[in-house]
Amino acid sequence: MTIEVFEADLDGSDLRIGVVQARFNDSVCEALRQACVQELLALGVAQEDIFVCTVPGALEIPFALARLAATDEFDALIAIGAVIRGDTYHFEVVSNESAAGIARVSLDEAIPIANAILTTDTDAQAEERAAVKGAEAARVAVEMANLAASVEALGEAPDFGEHGE
Repeated sequence: MTIEVFEADLDGSDLRIGVVQARFNDSVCEALRQACVQELLALGVAQEDIFVCTVPGALEIPFALARLAATDEFDALIAIGAVIRGDTYHFEVVSNESAAGIARVSLDEAIPIANAILTTDTDAQAEERAAVKGAEAARVAVEMANLAASVEALGEAPDFGEHGE
């Protein structure tokens, strides 16, 4: 018996990737975006196949992702932002609601979305993690886009009828 196993496919050639970047905590978000785009290019995604738009903050990211997903122009999307803990409950609200919104868009629109919204206690933690998280998001987006394409191809197999004829 042979079991088919999908192995991670990090070939980004022929993929179109959309990135939504929050502007709040701008220096961290810029570092995330730079690392993400650099990794997308290293994985073979063509520069002209990377689309980046910005929004005010993390709570606006799911809306922009939904609009991009609705175009059917992208194989995967990436959410980039930074939510850094302050002295109020606002941190929990923004962290939880942005993550829930991203998951909802991904499932509702059936498109892979890499969540690279950092949630940290301090600016220093965010700055330290930005490059790694940005590159990681690029790899996740490419791998999941390829997985989605492979699974979709399974459904395109010829239909031989009820009895395999």
